Amino acid sequence: MNKGVYLALFSIGLAQGMKIPIHYYKKKEWRPDLFFETGGMPSSHSAGVSTLTTYIALRQGLPTFDFALSLIYGLIVMYDAQGIRRQTGELTLKVNTMNDLMEKIRKEETVEFKQNAPKRLKEMLGHRPEEVVGGALIGVLIGIAGHMFTKKDRNWWNFKLRF
Repeated sequence: MNKGVYLALFSIGLAQGMKIPIHYYKKKEWRPDLFFETGGMPSSHSAGVSTLTTYIALRQGLPTFDFALSLIYGLIVMYDAQGIRRQTGELTLKVNTMNDLMEKIRKEETVEFKQNAPKRLKEMLGHRPEEVVGGALIGVLIGIAGHMFTKKDRNWWNFKLRF
């Protein structure tokens, strides 16, 4: 595998790992299972595609096909993460609320009604815009650091972005 893939996977893992202490700070609740869940701050989707795009920009230059492909792919992923997937999560919240309401109505009935309770749908699917930006910032920083640490000449302060 190439270094860009390693860096992108690293930033995805880092973003997922950061969700645990951030959640603890906000809610005072320790939830290590958040590492394996989607949604939340920061967006690992944004972190991964931003790392790869930044790394390609610094290594190959901006006018390359690789950079163009990575940039467009990354923008689509980030738009989807905070757009369509977020709306799906909002809809899921409403469905779960309706299910709770139906359960209350059913308990007040005198007629016996037997139904298997459906599993509660996962509500945290997508990202708010600030979560996407947070992931993108992490990704850009990891992409820059990855490029600097993998350069052959190690002249870190003299990197050139080719236009």
